[in-house]
Amino acid sequence: MDLFTQFVDEERDNLLPFDGEVLLHGFALTVEESLYYYSRLLDEIAWKHDEAVVNGKRISTKRKIAWYGDERFAYTYSNVTKYALPWTESLLVLKTIVEAKTGETYNSCLLNYYATGEEGMAWHSDGEIDLKKNGSIASLSFGATRIFSFKHKELNQKRDVVLETGSLIEMKGVTQDYWLHRLPPCKKVRKGRINLTFRTIEKESQNFSE
Repeated sequence: MDLFTQFVDEERDNLLPFDGEVLLHGFALTVEESLYYYSRLLDEIAWKHDEAVVNGKRISTKRKIAWYGDERFAYTYSNVTKYALPWTESLLVLKTIVEAKTGETYNSCLLNYYATGEEGMAWHSDGEIDLKKNGSIASLSFGATRIFSFKHKELNQKRDVVLETGSLIEMKGVTQDYWLHRLPPCKKVRKGRINLTFRTIEKESQNFSE
């Protein structure tokens, strides 16, 4: 298992050996800037516990999420549909920074808040029909340092990367078709982490009626 333990200021090669692209863009913000935005996001984002429908039952997770975008985009995953809130000033600033780093444009952002390292995310891929096919998903991290893992859906291939505060990675191309990713729990981590995943919703797939 390969482990990338640090970032550099310039963009690195593809983390994945094949069947996709995960690009490491280094640090998008300084430590001081990251501390500032971590605090701002904690206060101004409309955090809610995430929900999923499993075996016909609606369950709530410890992890909190929020969904923002250019329009009131609908986004469905885990059999639950969410509707985007209008951008906050901080999110628009961060979106501009991320777009400059990746060279891509995004119209929405899914935020995750993990209060401690005991909270994580199971193996999954972001292949929902609402998302732009093979589009870019940029992941910006604030707060506690955590490991982020990738696993090929068919082959015995895994990759881990250490994500520090202010770090930015990008998933694009056919990555979601061939690779799963997760945030493994880590009980040793006591501090919180906020993750922003900037995405592009396909407007043609949208139905704005509830």
